Amino acid sequence: MTVAPIVHGLRLGHLELPAFRLVEQRFAVPPAIDVAATLAKEWCRLGDAVRLSAGADIAVAVGSRGIDSLSEIVCGVVGKLHEAGCRPFIVPAMGSHGGASAAGQLALLAELGITEEQVGAPIRATMDVVQVGEVDGLPLVVDRLAQAAAGIVLINRIKPHTDFAGPAGSGLLKMLCVGLGNQVGADLYHRAALVQDLGELIARCARKLLETLPVIFGAAVVENQNHRVCDLRLVPSSEIECAELALQSVAQTLLPGLPLDDVDLLIVDEMGKDISGAGLDPNVIGRTIGAWSVPRTRPRIARIFVRALTPASHGNACGLGFVDVATARLIEAIDLEATAVNAVTSCMPEDVRLPLTLATERDAVAVALATIRPHGVDDLRIVQITNTSEVTRLLVSQGSLAALEEREHIEIGTHSLRLEFDAGGNLLSPLRPRQGGWEPR
Repeated sequence: MTVAPIVHGLRLGHLELPAFRLVEQRFAVPPAIDVAATLAKEWCRLGDAVRLSAGADIAVAVGSRGIDSLSEIVCGVVGKLHEAGCRPFIVPAMGSHGGASAAGQLALLAELGITEEQVGAPIRATMDVVQVGEVDGLPLVVDRLAQAAAGIVLINRIKPHTDFAGPAGSGLLKMLCVGLGNQVGADLYHRAALVQDLGELIARCARKLLETLPVIFGAAVVENQNHRVCDLRLVPSSEIECAELALQSVAQTLLPGLPLDDVDLLIVDEMGKDISGAGLDPNVIGRTIGAWSVPRTRPRIARIFVRALTPASHGNACGLGFVDVATARLIEAIDLEATAVNAVTSCMPEDVRLPLTLATERDAVAVALATIRPHGVDDLRIVQITNTSEVTRLLVSQGSLAALEEREHIEIGTHSLRLEFDAGGNLLSPLRPRQGGWEPR
């Protein structure tokens, strides 16, 4: 179903594109860890810091993010709880994701490898919440099944948030508030963020919830620039806030971005909720949407063209408001209801504004370039990436190469490449997937 008019009648004429080079960013990458060995070590380190009663029902909160080795981590935590005589079960902790339905959230967990057969624990889901207190007049609500359990364990990645700044980014504290708050809690926090700082609010509310709920410990995961687990901590409830703030500082240094400050056109092969909670990571594209989003000053990108929505997004196209031009392939992949639920819950209807939709990818590139500053083909600054999570290897037009030569840790390929289109006007990307990165065709 087409949900936006497609522009056919533009007189676009000949499209002349510059030569490109493959560019690779060389990061200082912390090594990946042995997850099973680290879990065993961390479990011993927890020792007497946690109390586990035989026969106790323990809710293990798992979110909707595609964290490296997530199934192995969850399985390991569940196994340790079984060894202690507990009865662990999994609860989704993902706010309004999955279309704000229990069935949708169970489906998301299954895609991440979180099934009863895989992790050795039943999975129970509900969108029901109960109120357990309030902070500054804001009700504190939590998933009904988690609240009724004898204990709660949180498992999440520690990472700077895509939309807000502050001491609590995306991690255990946010999962406790927003994730376990289900759709009701997510809506309450995002609406409150229209008049106060969301990061500070989450920190205050998480402190209260840690005092109120039987949180036993959290599993805090940090990934390196190659999206491999490079740190894993099991942190008792009393130390969660302090440990998360320290790990947020580490994660900030591991957040890759574009190596250029000024870009005329950014071509993104795919966007999606499995890539970033915002569809396109604002930390990479330098754009802001919504009243409660943190302002960004770089990079400065004139036009963004996104080619496709990932299948794992299940039609959730939040982040579409960042996009300037697109084709029907992206637009027709949208599930309007799932996208609307996410946008309304986050109080960002502007997040799903439809871009100018062109008949072909060639037309999309031509229109984007027809709406930027006056330029010649030699000074055009065009960058192509796979997605905002994969920026180690990228294509850069010759007009930006001089700026890259001043950057450290940048390797510029020696072969000149061209962007070409097939007979249907679809881009023949010079990038193709490989294990651990991207390489030229």
